[in-house]
Amino acid sequence: MAIVIAKKMKEKFGDKIELNIYLNDSVEAKGYTLLSSTNVFVNGQLVPRETALDKENMYDFLNEILN
Repeated sequence: MAIVIAKKMKEKFGDKIELNIYLNDSVEAKGYTLLSSTNVFVNGQLVPRETALDKENMYDFLNEILN
């Protein structure tokens, strides 16, 4: 679900955001203590799970930090 929402946000925000999807055991995730399988970061900041899993909340969150 979070991956689908992330891709939709990339479509909406285009070049304003960079989309990377990593598994919990990837090199990029090694520096974090991740407690769930769904973890979304924006500009190095962990997005609350409730926000990342809701399309409207994620849109509002990104709209706020990008504008």
